[in-house]
Amino acid sequence: MNRIYSARKIVTMNPARPVASHVAVRDGRIVGTGTVKELAGFGTYELNERFAGKILMPGLVEAHCHVMAGAFWRFVYCGFFGRQAPDGTVWAGLKSVDAVVARLREAEAELADAGAPLAGWGLDAIYFGARRLDRHDLDRVSTDRPVGVLNASCHILNVNTVALERAGLLRPGINHPGIPLAADGLPAGELRGHDAMGPANPHVGFDRDSLACDEHGFRQFARQCVRSGVTTATDLAGLLPEEAVAMMLRVTGEPDYPVRIVAMRKLQNIAIPDLIARARELGPMSTDRLRLGSVKMVVDGSIQGFTARLRWPGYYNGAPEGLWYLPPEQVRELYRSALEHGIQVHTHANGDEATELALDCIEEALRRHPAPDHRLTMQHCQLADAALFRRMRALGLCVNLFSNHIFYWGDEHYAQTVGPERAERMNACATALAQGVPMAIHSDAPITPLGPLFTAWCAVNRKTASGRALGAYERIGVEQALRAITLGAAYTLKLDGEIGSIEAGKRADFAVLEDDPTEIGADRLRDVCVWGTVQDGRVFPAAEI
Repeated sequence: MNRIYSARKIVTMNPARPVASHVAVRDGRIVGTGTVKELAGFGTYELNERFAGKILMPGLVEAHCHVMAGAFWRFVYCGFFGRQAPDGTVWAGLKSVDAVVARLREAEAELADAGAPLAGWGLDAIYFGARRLDRHDLDRVSTDRPVGVLNASCHILNVNTVALERAGLLRPGINHPGIPLAADGLPAGELRGHDAMGPANPHVGFDRDSLACDEHGFRQFARQCVRSGVTTATDLAGLLPEEAVAMMLRVTGEPDYPVRIVAMRKLQNIAIPDLIARARELGPMSTDRLRLGSVKMVVDGSIQGFTARLRWPGYYNGAPEGLWYLPPEQVRELYRSALEHGIQVHTHANGDEATELALDCIEEALRRHPAPDHRLTMQHCQLADAALFRRMRALGLCVNLFSNHIFYWGDEHYAQTVGPERAERMNACATALAQGVPMAIHSDAPITPLGPLFTAWCAVNRKTASGRALGAYERIGVEQALRAITLGAAYTLKLDGEIGSIEAGKRADFAVLEDDPTEIGADRLRDVCVWGTVQDGRVFPAAEI
């Protein structure tokens, strides 16, 4: 029997029938949209008016985030902006190094295990100006246990002296671009880039394998998704050890797990032939709620952390050039091998120099292994200009732009990192669409909070935290933004045939809203209230998660 849901309005993202009043569902899939009379033609039905006063739109798709956004809440939040935890607790933002140290000291006093590490996350060092958090600051928290604080970008780790000692880094003679030295010739305690962070991560609690296997965090992440209207989300930088895959298969297979997860294996601690072999092994293990078989590559770092690779003239404040996370030879090899074996690659490239390198390597790889629908996707691409977007279109690429950066770091990009002109064209949604590049937008949670409607607000309004309008000509319309967080995002994941719109044959994935995002007004798009979700036909009220 079909179940027909009535709604105040259904925004379908289906151009053949953009608005409807009812949707019929059977066995977790959409039978059709229309009036009750039209849908009655499919046979017997039950009319359900649970959503009669609500707005339904396609389940929101977060195509660049990380499930560790749930696991991080077992650490100490140290961000500049206030943030809400999955349990509803609101943590105030910290506006100085001393405030960060004070919160860490409070947490340290509560630790019963004298040898356990203390970890914090979300640090926004760029807001502290020239004042950097160093090992001496964190020694004020503890001189007996390892202490580490992960930067908001997750590309920088600040540690205390004990952590440096245990990582084997507290010694003279270190010559590494990601390990700045203090006046005494020893590491200052700031580790920039994944290569530099690697030795210290396990000692302060940021071991990737452990985070990947954190079942409680995996469940907490799902709660965040429901509250944000998200029915499909990514884990875009996992190492996917056997234990983590087994846990994810088991938990997503439970009848009440509310999210579809698309998990990609990151190029880290693995040779490229082994990475491709692992992706080919994982692909057939996919289920409806856990999609496997794609890979992720990180080419450079973060702009606000000054580790991204920028083309000339470089950083506005004269900071040294950023870091290459991979040599060009490896970038070329991964694209060639992935295209040869039909593996989709998502590529992190923040700076325009990193984007340009990736496009050069993709162009070369496609000459060797032409692929008609590869959907290689560039992630972030924050400084891409019209010429780079034209190349993306010619190469058949997708792009997923980091719109939230305009709000969280736009003022600092304007004043410090790239300067006024380039800041105004960062995350150039309008240009990407004008050049015909398939586009999504994202939060990169936990880098910024999960919330596609807020991400859409950022792309539509381009307002910074101070209220500055940053690059008004790169604003896009509400309808374009809503498409980017539904069908556009689904396209980058090769799932647009299953999700992203409300139409016959697709999965019954809906975001259930109290407000109409097409009528509330561009300025209030971020204020749309999420009632909950429907995923594969199963109803999940946010208040009950």
